[in-house]
Amino acid sequence: MAAQAPTESFIPSPTVSAFHLGPLSIHFYALCILAGIALALWLGSRRWQQRGGQPGQVLDICLWAIPAGIIGGRIYHVITDPELYFLPGRNPWNALAIWDGGLGIWGAVALGCAGAWIGCRRLKVPFVAFLDAVAPGVLFAQALGRWGNWFNNELYGDPSTLPWKLQIHQMDPASGIAATDASGAPVVLGFFEPTFLYESLWCVIAGAAILFLDARFRLGAGSVFALYVGGYSAGRFVFELMRSDYANLILGLRVNTWVAALLFAAGSTLFLALFRRPRSRTGPAPFDPASV
Repeated sequence: MAAQAPTESFIPSPTVSAFHLGPLSIHFYALCILAGIALALWLGSRRWQQRGGQPGQVLDICLWAIPAGIIGGRIYHVITDPELYFLPGRNPWNALAIWDGGLGIWGAVALGCAGAWIGCRRLKVPFVAFLDAVAPGVLFAQALGRWGNWFNNELYGDPSTLPWKLQIHQMDPASGIAATDASGAPVVLGFFEPTFLYESLWCVIAGAAILFLDARFRLGAGSVFALYVGGYSAGRFVFELMRSDYANLILGLRVNTWVAALLFAAGSTLFLALFRRPRSRTGPAPFDPASV
């Protein structure tokens, strides 16, 4: 019997990005975001209580931070890619369709921090201690959220022949189903670098490294969050250089490449300035506004 030719290896992508419960469409992208939020809340709550905080406080603060972060992430995405929504032939209302993908992490962090600041002021707890407590969990949340891009068949790099290349289908955003050819088979656009996977793995590695360093060296107040900013931005800079999807450019580089470079410099500088300080803590001492 003749030997069969070896099967080419690749990472398959889903042909369905949503399912329906009656009139309600449930998008896997949204489920990945929600799973990430749940993980970040759990880990952040544990770290918060280790620093002297009370149970339930992280959730109370995140009731302000999470909605603000989602709004900020969408605003950042729309501002940096306005042509996707406001050029002739585009539907401006799609700027509100978060479930189709499109959340800019730094817009989410910026407005999320603003919401967290409001929550911390209302509870009279130190804002910096909250940021240090939740920062590693945010990285793990981002790792899970990137799998939403896998369901949407997006966030990939150049064409690839590597064994772990990513299969990409032509998706219909309206139905959440891959387009099919005359035979009924899903239309495959090609095989590409799985940059969504690289970023997801980087977030897990960076989050684990921050947990280890904070436990080993008891990093100073504010330095955990600074390490999050610098560490994530270092990976994001590399992954932005690898991506091949459309993006606006400044001097030949993607906007997010510049943002990642600037935030890496800022986060690294801030970490070096803060890591020798006393560790952030909330309680049992009374709240001191000077600690914010």
